[in-house]
Amino acid sequence: MAAGKSGSFKLLEPSIPPPSKKSRKEQNRGKLLGNTGTTEIMEQGIWKEFPEDLIEAVIARLPIDTFFRFRTVCRKWNSLLDSQSFSQHCNQVPQANPWFYTITHENVNSGAMYDPSLKKWHHPSISSLPTKMIVLPVASAGGLVCFIDIGHRNFYVCNPLTRSFKELPARSVKVWSRIAVGMTLNGNATSEGYRILWVCCDGEYEVYDSVKNSWTRPGSMPSNIKLPLSLNFRSQAVSIDGTVYFMRSDPEGIVSYDMISGVWKQFIIPAPFHLSDHTLAECDGQIMLVGLLTKNAATCVCIWELQKMTLLWKEVDRMPNIWCLEFYGKHVRMTCLGNKGLLMLSLRSRQMNRLVTYNVKSREWLKVPGCLVPRGKKRQWIACGTAFHPCLTATA
Repeated sequence: MAAGKSGSFKLLEPSIPPPSKKSRKEQNRGKLLGNTGTTEIMEQGIWKEFPEDLIEAVIARLPIDTFFRFRTVCRKWNSLLDSQSFSQHCNQVPQANPWFYTITHENVNSGAMYDPSLKKWHHPSISSLPTKMIVLPVASAGGLVCFIDIGHRNFYVCNPLTRSFKELPARSVKVWSRIAVGMTLNGNATSEGYRILWVCCDGEYEVYDSVKNSWTRPGSMPSNIKLPLSLNFRSQAVSIDGTVYFMRSDPEGIVSYDMISGVWKQFIIPAPFHLSDHTLAECDGQIMLVGLLTKNAATCVCIWELQKMTLLWKEVDRMPNIWCLEFYGKHVRMTCLGNKGLLMLSLRSRQMNRLVTYNVKSREWLKVPGCLVPRGKKRQWIACGTAFHPCLTATA
């Protein structure tokens, strides 16, 4: 070693091996471990001065799923649900994917909510709902779900997230036959009120206005609409811009009611051949149709879109063939549990029970994880349900 150059070298200790080069994966892992091992203490003097309106703005943008936890932090956060400013922040947040409120065969008096964003089931306990009778979700608007008892006599409205609950006054018209139900908002939020319409096959109908808290009978069914209506009760109504649409047969098509003008209309639309268990759906103001198409021993789930100019159904998508193979040779029944842009379909036979979702915009099919009994392993069978857009500030 030349003199004068020895200072530029570091002699390695004989007991310490030379450092080996780590892979990028190991380096990243070390960084992650280093980050998680350090805990940063929040300065109380700084955070206690955090503006109140910003706290509300941040909480309003949290995933809906966190609501079940943050409301238990303190009374102040729990009281945000009654805050007008917090409600305004929530209204500024873009509407998320709808959730699904369902009823299971095992316990018809308690519901199960499915969050498709997190693929997670919740089991809320709505103590205000009657326990001595079976109540079923039949419609929704603005974060509220409309329930009706199995005898089609009493109506209830509830926010499944906050458990805000209301029993509607008795109907003025006593009708004991089966009815179809639709629900719309008066404006952009439940604070401006909502309306609920029920109609039966003989043409009797009434409208409930939450602002007046009463039922009214606006008039009689116009003569150009054929009675009886032969309503398709397997299909939930869809609402678009204050108008409610119901599916009917004989003649096949749709009847609609404008909640604002009080005008009934009828559209004769032939159904596709070999169709069963079909139901209406809606996405961005476009009326859709979903149903089972069965030919010979093959069964497939198909999606149609209503063409406004011709009033004909145009097929736009089908369930993947590899999924449909599971239905081959089986007597499959389908129930649509939600029809607001994101569909939830229950497909069942003696040998199977499947839940899938279909995103109308992205045309994506996804399997839904099983709904298990809370703190148990038993899988529950979904009986019925409806889609609703989760909203923390919607009040019945």
